[in-house]
Amino acid sequence: MKVTEVKIYVVDTGSFRPVIAEIITDEGLTGVGEGAVGFGVGCYAAAKMAEELAERFVVGKDPGEIQSIWNDFYYDTFWGKGAGAIFYAAASALEHGLWDIKGKALGVPVYELLGGKQREAVPVYANGWSEGKCVTPEDFARRAEEVYKKGFRSMKMYPMSQIDPVRHLNKHIKNRNVTKANFECAVKAVELVRETIGPECDLLVDVTAEGTADMMWRFGQAIEPYHIFWYEEAMDAFDVDAYQVIREKVNIPLATGERLYTRYGFRRLLESRAVDIVQPDPGTCGGILETFHIGAAAETYCARIAPHNCGGPVLTAVAIQLASCLGNLALQEIFPFHDPCHYEIVTDPYEFKIHDGVVDVPKALGLGIELNHAYVDPFLVGDVKET
Repeated sequence: MKVTEVKIYVVDTGSFRPVIAEIITDEGLTGVGEGAVGFGVGCYAAAKMAEELAERFVVGKDPGEIQSIWNDFYYDTFWGKGAGAIFYAAASALEHGLWDIKGKALGVPVYELLGGKQREAVPVYANGWSEGKCVTPEDFARRAEEVYKKGFRSMKMYPMSQIDPVRHLNKHIKNRNVTKANFECAVKAVELVRETIGPECDLLVDVTAEGTADMMWRFGQAIEPYHIFWYEEAMDAFDVDAYQVIREKVNIPLATGERLYTRYGFRRLLESRAVDIVQPDPGTCGGILETFHIGAAAETYCARIAPHNCGGPVLTAVAIQLASCLGNLALQEIFPFHDPCHYEIVTDPYEFKIHDGVVDVPKALGLGIELNHAYVDPFLVGDVKET
């Protein structure tokens, strides 16, 4: 079997623009993957990078040689060593597609190729319920109650984030200038949400590295009474020394990692034991196998993993495969509250399969999804064919 064509899409759903790679083989099998730079900026740059990587290293190759192809990305591009979100979003999308094909070719879900499932159902936490929707503490409490009533018993909030007026997503604070008003409003939001959902529900707090170290440890201390499951991105993930400061002062498990890339990017963070939960994004850290390696490395430091999943339904499918087989899984992130068009990218999204706060481990082959071409085809931006 060999790859004969790779198509790249940037699917604009209004709020997100996930980068989708579709790999086509001479035997009719296809695979899909997603580069997780659909929010923020960079999606079209990642799409062009994916096109170039596909042309040089994927088309004409045996899709089963996943590690060899990935090592070409890493060693034979010069920029693969030390690269960041754009490069590894492209590499990740292509890598996902190769795993999807391999699972289909062998007649198994992807997790079976990584040692098999370790649970019957994946515990998920709800995200996206407050994005672009909450300003006041009362807004957060009202939305949290709605999420709780939908059966979720784990949810994440962004109490410090502002609202982007264009795409109605979170807008981050410039210059780390967390004001007294920002601080007090955020603490009150956490307090009201905890009162609303009760003591048994897991509440995760993400502050997206908004402030300075002194502000972030003070905020962490302020929310300690509300039994926070984890305190996420208190500081930039690459600032390991800052996490040591936070750890010394805050009695909440710390989580970070969505903006670190490849297993090499996580080494110092793990060696320092600065965090309790690592959060590689399989759509930007290098792909499925890189995420698995990072989870295994975390396990050697008695740390847990929670794959970051802020993307479209293709990335969710990837994350569910990993969450099915990672032994040290904490929780799996999922966004079930986007506009309906967000989920039209695939024919059978896992976001629609949530029940009682879990997603059952899938049995479908590969990643268990297929592209909805009626929806995605108009968003084609690149097409690389064997010559």
